[in-house]
Amino acid sequence: MLLSPQAERNWEGLCSVLEDVLEAQSHRQLLALELGSGTGQHVIRFAQKIPFVTWQPSDITEESLDSIKAYIAATHVKSVLQPVHLDASAPWEKWAGLSHRSCDVIVAINLLQYSSFETAKGVFTGAAQILKPNGLLITYGVYAINGTITPSCNENLDAELRKMNPEWGLPDIDVLRQLAYGNGIRLERIIEMEEYFKCLIFRKLD
Repeated sequence: MLLSPQAERNWEGLCSVLEDVLEAQSHRQLLALELGSGTGQHVIRFAQKIPFVTWQPSDITEESLDSIKAYIAATHVKSVLQPVHLDASAPWEKWAGLSHRSCDVIVAINLLQYSSFETAKGVFTGAAQILKPNGLLITYGVYAINGTITPSCNENLDAELRKMNPEWGLPDIDVLRQLAYGNGIRLERIIEMEEYFKCLIFRKLD
């Protein structure tokens, strides 16, 4: 099993956001897709705390898929499905066989920072097809706003990411808002989190 210290630090705050935005639907069973599940720590914790959601974890690397499977086996959680290989930059028809309007929620934690713009576009075009009407797309990370990155620690993070891969870096909230709008999705809320991180809550329009 892989272990991410950051995931151990931030899962509770993220879980509180999920509980808050999903509370009104707690009377029914929801299906949530996590894009870029990484180690699997988040999805396991979410499943343990939010029993009315069935989780579909996904990732692009075999190492992460193996780690997620190991966490599922070790914790015996019943509401986490076996992970699937999913490349968010691919057309939605290739999203591991997920059907049109099948998901209530899509979650992407620290995915857009470590992705190309093609992947960001894929997330929104895919979400537009996979989400049910009024479904939620929730992204978490550090962002630029109107082309500006503040404070200096976030500028440093952006520079580090671009050194690792020139296509990576802090996505701009306004660009994401436009991408969403072009796919029939509206940015509904921005929730301030720890250390300049934010949760963006997008809703698929009818």
